[in-house]
Amino acid sequence: MIAAFAVAPSADHAWSNYHWAKGSNALALSVGDNVLGVWDGHLVSAIADWNNSSVLNLTPVAGGTNPKNCRPTAGRIEVCNARYGFTGWLGVAQIWVSGGHITQAITKLNDSYFNEAPYNDADWRQLVACQEVGHDFGLDHQDEDFDNGNLGTCMDYTSDPDGPPSNLRPNSHDYAQLESIYDHVDGGGGGGGRGNGGGRGNSGRGAPPASGQVDVESPSEWGQLVRSIARGRVHVYERDFGGGRKVVTRVFWANPEGDSRGRR
Repeated sequence: MIAAFAVAPSADHAWSNYHWAKGSNALALSVGDNVLGVWDGHLVSAIADWNNSSVLNLTPVAGGTNPKNCRPTAGRIEVCNARYGFTGWLGVAQIWVSGGHITQAITKLNDSYFNEAPYNDADWRQLVACQEVGHDFGLDHQDEDFDNGNLGTCMDYTSDPDGPPSNLRPNSHDYAQLESIYDHVDGGGGGGGRGNGGGRGNSGRGAPPASGQVDVESPSEWGQLVRSIARGRVHVYERDFGGGRKVVTRVFWANPEGDSRGRR
């Protein structure tokens, strides 16, 4: 007989070395609100929860993009919802990086799935909103098994977001990891969208102009698949422009067993 032991959650869940450049204080970062309807409350909650971190100072601002296209804005995060079609994915987090520094990021929430069972549910919306925004400032997952017990963090994959315990919000391990990621000074501010080397929809400071032309809606533009986890329910793609400059896409797929349309 093989004994089963609970695995303690780890605070070692940074997403590679990706992080925003930070000055001497907490990371000041604007989050563009391009969401409508029920998503408004979920985004407000996610921002408030992440702001409980001692190293983050997130400010919700008016959205800077068309939600359907969800183009990035230099120096900040844009969060969008729309009916993106039955593409197979629930949520996408994309970051533009130069070296290890994130220069702009987006989160997309796919209402084609969230408007139907089993994802037409406040708990699923809160989990995915919290998790995808968390990726946008450099966090990976604490756990990548959908079928084990919840760890009490939105950075844990689950088949039952409300648990118990609930996986709808960050936990102390997420905050500890953020403190580790942002424990140094980069000599510059993190975000804001203005005075940061770029304007709406461009490639961001330190990124090549070509990266601003990537069709982020099209999987064919996401680049090379570099990681497949959780039995293929999560994929990470990289579009490499050389010199440490790339667009990285993290995809949270719908469960093909829970929706006959699944992933195509």
